[in-house]
Amino acid sequence: MSLFAFAVIGKPGSFDVAELELGGCESIDDVVELLADFTEPVRVLGVEQDDEYAVLARLVDDSLTVFLSNGHAADDYPVAQLFADDLEEVGGDPLDGDEDAPRGVHDAAPFGDPGLLADLGVPAPLLLELAVHEGTLPSDLLSVVCERLGCAEALDGLRG
Repeated sequence: MSLFAFAVIGKPGSFDVAELELGGCESIDDVVELLADFTEPVRVLGVEQDDEYAVLARLVDDSLTVFLSNGHAADDYPVAQLFADDLEEVGGDPLDGDEDAPRGVHDAAPFGDPGLLADLGVPAPLLLELAVHEGTLPSDLLSVVCERLGCAEALDGLRG
C-alpha cells in the first residue's frame, strides 16, 4: 500500500511543502501534534493512498478541519478511517439511506468540510467536483489544490 503524506506550510503567496510520516499517528490528536510542530500561519495536511482517496486537513489554532474525498476508503484503509471516524458525509444520507448496510461501512461520498481552504483560493464546489469527478485521481485533486496555493512544483519535487 502506497501512502504519501505532506504538509503545505507558510502564508498566502508563499507556501512550501514538506513530506510527512504518518506511521506513528494513531489518533487525530497525533495528527494535530504533527501539524502543530510547524509554526507557519497556514498548516495543511495532504494524504493520498493507492489512488483510492485523498485527505486534506487544516490546523487552525488547535482545531483540525478535515475533508476526505471518498468515505468508502475508510472501510479498507486505516489512515482514511482515522479521519472518517467523526466526520459527517457531505451532501446526502450516510450509506445512501441503506439501512441494511453493515455497521462501519461508509458511503463513497466525500466526508468533512469541503470549504476548509476556501479562504486560500480553493472553493468548496471545486473540491467537491474534484472528489466526485470520474477519472480524477486523488493525486490529481491534491495537485490542483497545490496549484491553486502556488506550491505545485514543490509537490511534484516531493513526488519525484
